[in-house]
Amino acid sequence: MTAMIVVKDLKKKYDDKQAVDGVSFSVKKGEIFGILGPNGAGKTTTLEMMETLRSIDSGTVTIDGIDVAKNPDKIKRLIGVQPQTPAFQDKTRLTEVIEMFAAAYGVKVDPLQFLRDVDLEDKAKSYVETLSGGQKQRLSITTALVHGPKVFFLDEPTTGLDPQARRHLWELIEHVRDRGISVIMTTHYMDEAEILCDRIAVMDNGKIVAIDTPKNLIKQLLARGFSKKQHVEQANLEDVFIDLTGKDLREGS
Repeated sequence: MTAMIVVKDLKKKYDDKQAVDGVSFSVKKGEIFGILGPNGAGKTTTLEMMETLRSIDSGTVTIDGIDVAKNPDKIKRLIGVQPQTPAFQDKTRLTEVIEMFAAAYGVKVDPLQFLRDVDLEDKAKSYVETLSGGQKQRLSITTALVHGPKVFFLDEPTTGLDPQARRHLWELIEHVRDRGISVIMTTHYMDEAEILCDRIAVMDNGKIVAIDTPKNLIKQLLARGFSKKQHVEQANLEDVFIDLTGKDLREGS
């Protein structure tokens, strides 16, 4: 399958620190690709160069065959970006938010359909300030998709969300992937990466130290002789929490 994204020998330096040091990978159409690593590994800088938000020192990024550095305006129409902390004007109704984002791209959309897709139709006439953290994240996702992007970037999308909101966001991300959109995401939650990502790149000190499917990465670890005390549980505390409180999304905090 032809790659939607190709990153070759990408580098970025700040003063004497090499933040990204020769990163290379590709992402297929309709794939969820995760970039994992400790704080300071270079994940966000890599994403920002791919998103045209930061200049590229050397190396190349192409999205749908278009060079990011040479054609940033074209790239901005091909991608959607959901930031780690979404920010909207509080005194704005959700339908107005959708319309404003669509107008920025010169397209007309049905705001209610987009809100319906993220289970926010009942909040259509509400102000942004009344939304919970999870609802703001879902609104942020749908505003990033109003122009029909081919690639969608998410930076730690579920940080600070309760278990119900987190699982609903997982389902939403999978629905985005199922529409043929390539999804690039960072996360510090290993269970999230294992469940969602088709492939994972592990970064450390600006370099990719491993890249494969979650299952293959685990198999490779075991093949190197890794072992730990076996203690298999049929459920965990999050399962208990969901069972006792329900799967429905809650309003408010």
